Amino acid sequence: MKRLLIVPLLFAASLTTGAEFTVLLPQQSSITFVSKQMNVPVEGSFRKFAARIAVDPAKPEAGKASIEIDLASIDTGSAEADEEVADKAWFDTKNNPIASFTSGSIVSTGNGQYQVSGKMTIKGKTLDIKAPFTLRPAGSALLIEGAFPLKRLGFNIGSGIWADTSVVADEVQIRFSFTVAAAKK
Repeated sequence: MKRLLIVPLLFAASLTTGAEFTVLLPQQSSITFVSKQMNVPVEGSFRKFAARIAVDPAKPEAGKASIEIDLASIDTGSAEADEEVADKAWFDTKNNPIASFTSGSIVSTGNGQYQVSGKMTIKGKTLDIKAPFTLRPAGSALLIEGAFPLKRLGFNIGSGIWADTSVVADEVQIRFSFTVAAAKK
């Protein structure tokens, strides 16, 4: 029984000793979304993204993140919809292939919960974003999970006939889950 308790205690100790977690584990990470079309939830994901994250669980407020999303890697569950959102009215992936987020500040909101403020750029437009998230151990790695609402029209996503919010809601819920490991010394 004592041996079973040692492993979690060692991990907890490593979280408080200043180990910096910087290695993204892409197979254990995801960026997903939920939008509403005619008030029906539509879920999807982005299959390709890069995230440069540096976080010390003992000092999460000093963390940094830079995320790039390949917009053409969208997966709505429909090849026809994936092609539609690549067009100029939506993401215009030919001229704007990448969406990016760069963190600014991180503040603790209590009980292992935090909020990151930063800049999101989509289709050449940069806006301030705030996203709540949690940090927790995941084996020998660290799991960062959160969600935030994104107003698509602020980025000119879904212009023309698609700007009608009775057809496609303006608010899209973005969810992220990043698993990061400590860099090997």
